[in-house]
Amino acid sequence: MDRLSVVIITKNEEDFILDAIESVQFADEVIVLDSCSHDKTCEIAIEFGAKVFTGEWLGYGAQKNKAVSLASNDWVFVLDADERVTKKLAIEITQMMEQKTKPVAFYVARLNYFFGKEIRGCGLYPDYSIRLFNRKNGRFNEVEVHESVQVQGKVGYLNNHMDHYAYSDISEFIVKQNKYSSLNKKSNKLKALFSPFWTFVKLYVIKRGFMEGWRGFVISSLYAQYTFWKYIK
Repeated sequence: MDRLSVVIITKNEEDFILDAIESVQFADEVIVLDSCSHDKTCEIAIEFGAKVFTGEWLGYGAQKNKAVSLASNDWVFVLDADERVTKKLAIEITQMMEQKTKPVAFYVARLNYFFGKEIRGCGLYPDYSIRLFNRKNGRFNEVEVHESVQVQGKVGYLNNHMDHYAYSDISEFIVKQNKYSSLNKKSNKLKALFSPFWTFVKLYVIKRGFMEGWRGFVISSLYAQYTFWKYIK
């Protein structure tokens, strides 16, 4: 049976880190790489059994690669502090680790919660990304934001999803999207003019955001605003 490490990068996540760690107690170890938190993130993580390391911020992709390198095991599951591995997903991952022959990486679905409710419209579900992988065969591309795992070898899909508590209120959404849009390296005024409208239509109409009530309208509008910020900055 392959042993598994869960890795989490953090900064000021005292409100989230405990639940994240508790959701992955099935793993052989939990690694937390913290970036100079000013709250009790590290103390909470240590208290509940995680191995905590600290270091300066390197950018999302590089930071996650650093966290993966600190793991004791080659198989890793990368979790964000505001994400939770569900019980069904935990069982599936454990069963997968017991198999001798398997793909070198797995896509995992994510169910996003916005403003206190799970959202399946707006193109936000199943929201697949590679989270479980053998680090001998994959690593994150080192970009500032929207990083992803690049893999050499066969990639599979897990059947169960994890939960992502994305934004509790609109103010938090705006603050984070403003931060992410500032990390974009290329401005494009033409795209800034036309892309926001297309983003709204795609999320609200084509991806059936209207089925989510007022939340769908707000999410689609704010992502359109984020698209404008991203290209105009």
